[in-house]
Amino acid sequence: MKANHLIWIRRISQAFFLVLFFFLLVETRLPQDIYLDYSLNFATEQDIRLDHPITFFFQLDPLIWLTSIISGHIWIKGFLWAMAILFLTIFLGRFFCGFICPFGTLHHVVSTIRPALKGKRMIAANQRSPAHRVKYFLLIALLIAALLGVNFSGILDPISLLFRSLAQAVFPGVGIGLKELFDLMAQSDIKTLNLLSYGAEVLVSPVFGYGYQSYKTGWLIGGIFLVVLFLNRIKPRLWCRILCPLGALLGIFSRVSILRLEKDSEKCTDCNLCTKGCQGAASPQPGQEWDNSDCLVCFKCFDSCPENALSFGFKWSPKLNRGPDIGRRAVLGGLVAGVSLPLFGRLDGQIHKVSNPRLIRPPGSLREQDFLELCQRCGLCMKACPTNVINPTLSEAGMAGFWTPHLIMTLGYCEYTCTLCGSVCPSGAIAEISAKEKMERPIRIGSAYVDRGRCLPWSGNAPCIVCEEHCPTSPKAIYLRDDVVPGPDGKRLRVKLPYVDLKRCVGCGICEYRCPVRGRPAIVVIAAGESRSLKNQILLGV
Repeated sequence: MKANHLIWIRRISQAFFLVLFFFLLVETRLPQDIYLDYSLNFATEQDIRLDHPITFFFQLDPLIWLTSIISGHIWIKGFLWAMAILFLTIFLGRFFCGFICPFGTLHHVVSTIRPALKGKRMIAANQRSPAHRVKYFLLIALLIAALLGVNFSGILDPISLLFRSLAQAVFPGVGIGLKELFDLMAQSDIKTLNLLSYGAEVLVSPVFGYGYQSYKTGWLIGGIFLVVLFLNRIKPRLWCRILCPLGALLGIFSRVSILRLEKDSEKCTDCNLCTKGCQGAASPQPGQEWDNSDCLVCFKCFDSCPENALSFGFKWSPKLNRGPDIGRRAVLGGLVAGVSLPLFGRLDGQIHKVSNPRLIRPPGSLREQDFLELCQRCGLCMKACPTNVINPTLSEAGMAGFWTPHLIMTLGYCEYTCTLCGSVCPSGAIAEISAKEKMERPIRIGSAYVDRGRCLPWSGNAPCIVCEEHCPTSPKAIYLRDDVVPGPDGKRLRVKLPYVDLKRCVGCGICEYRCPVRGRPAIVVIAAGESRSLKNQILLGV
């Protein structure tokens, strides 16, 4: 097959999978018809599930599959796709990086937009470098950490990193900017602008989110994403060459690949166009040993050679391809880092002792140790959550729980019959449960308590029954008692005082979210009483 034909096949494949990734990212939310009839849909015990296979790219990811197997010791449904990718890598090399990976495609596109390096500088940058060993150091560290019970792979895994960056930083940021623009247009005296703002918001909201989406560490996630993209100004696809642990894993498996680069030294004129075009710095020039583990199967070297000195073909050979240049220091450094990270991650007492009282995990979450063994920190549960209550942690879960999901009740609440987070979790860190199971067991994620010094009725400042009105349990976990309390002016005030029945409270947080006392609400949910932990209980036998 001609080189330009292979190039176009690769481009079509890259475009298809990138568009598919963005489509599934957008569809990781409640459908628009459910949003329009929100209260009615969640008023029943019917399980609401998303229509599209939004975990598809995560199931394609061998790194997520391997680290989950190593750390969690369980088989995860749907990950036969990842095994198929590894199997095909044995025959086709790192075709996933060149044809499928949406993050790799994004780097490919960015690196071709006004490249900073040209001519001889580009040729020099595309030479093999000891820096390529860094990705093997990271891979070894992640695998050893997973073996010791803490799964950090989602922080650097390209699929998780891309989804998290877009879902928690890029899309919310763009959405907020557009909504603020539409708000300004709606306030205009020009009727045309008013109509345009309303119509535009209807079109934009299904893509960028309804309302003003908020994620506590979105600034950090977005900043890292921009820095990673900017690295392409230093070297094309620097992430794929030097930092990607999934690329390192695929590079190891590609050693027996039968897709090989054939070189004809007699035809070569040393023009270096193949080296200049190589996306992976895999030494394609005749006279040099081809580095199959760094080849991204982009076919640019084949296409750029004017003398037809290069060609790709399938060839069985008893001789293995050149092994990946891992290096002793990368191996030893990876081992030390892999052992150190889980050990240091346990020093803050978040795993073996009672954790932060505000560390409220999504309903169905496994016990903390098991949760950290499986959670990929991908952000799928956060993107799917209809109330924006699930956010990434920063320090609440300690170092071992960095960027794992927890609930912030001032930003939203856990819908009483909603179980979307468990249905979209790709690794099983949040178990898939039904709405009926969630209500009847019930599954508790925490307990509410009243801060009487801030509560309007208890402090004598005003009557209020908001928390009791919104409590969704039946019978209600928040009940009222008539009483008389002294007001600020000394007069007696007849009010209804709220109390919490801990045996009925599930910790959904709607009372905290709806509390009219702003800043720090007068009723607060803490993790104590959660079903997943026998240690973190308030009442015995509950």
